Amino acid sequence: MDTTGRLAGKHVLLTGAAGGIGLAVAQACLAEAARCTIADIGSAASAGVQALQAAHPETLRYQQADVAQAASIAALVEAASAGFGAIDVLFNNAAVFDMAPVLEADEASYQRLFDINVKGMFFTMQAVLRQMVAHGVRGSVINMSSQAGRRGEALVAHYCATKAAVISYTQSAALAMAPHGIRVNGIAPGVIDTPMWQHVDAQFAKYEGLALGEKKIAVGKAVPLGRMGTPQDIAGAAVFLASDEARYITAQTLNVDGGNWMS
Repeated sequence: MDTTGRLAGKHVLLTGAAGGIGLAVAQACLAEAARCTIADIGSAASAGVQALQAAHPETLRYQQADVAQAASIAALVEAASAGFGAIDVLFNNAAVFDMAPVLEADEASYQRLFDINVKGMFFTMQAVLRQMVAHGVRGSVINMSSQAGRRGEALVAHYCATKAAVISYTQSAALAMAPHGIRVNGIAPGVIDTPMWQHVDAQFAKYEGLALGEKKIAVGKAVPLGRMGTPQDIAGAAVFLASDEARYITAQTLNVDGGNWMS
């Protein structure tokens, strides 16, 4: 990806960013001259974050946070602001995945998915938006949805519902924040080749009677562009939405899925 300093002077807060898509987006933002606060649930930075910190010691900080807890969100925003000043961009990425047939899906899975994917997403966004308004920051929020939020799936009811909620909250927040000059958009990835797919593939193998790895191969072949996406494919879209190049774009959820969903 070409780098041109598009995010120079901006402070980007990224949740769920210890690896996969979040870490790739952080790397792309740093390459565009941003200062980044990476947040994840681990008490210590992952190896990937540590390597990135070694390359960007002055512009990258790690903060432990559990977005399912209101106090943790408040502490995260406070610590991020103390480190690099007011937040200009939120990459709202923390999420978990689970699946089960509708007749077997249980309350514990429902609660965990909605606590993190919906409640955590909304209240992290709210905390950052409050700060942006208080400081007069004409910022950008990017909420991570999924192609699963565009349609139901028989084995993935809870997860699909959480990601549909992300799209809806993105639209509502964008309308509420437009008078403040704050843009709120989403990204709906398709099938992205991250470590999480090992877990996803194993669950499909269990419920669909497949061999391990079979589902992953099949979904990649089914993409119109012929492959699964990479975290870097999402990073390009995220940098664009964070930058002034997207200054007239708000209330949208951008499909980055190789053509899986057409809208």
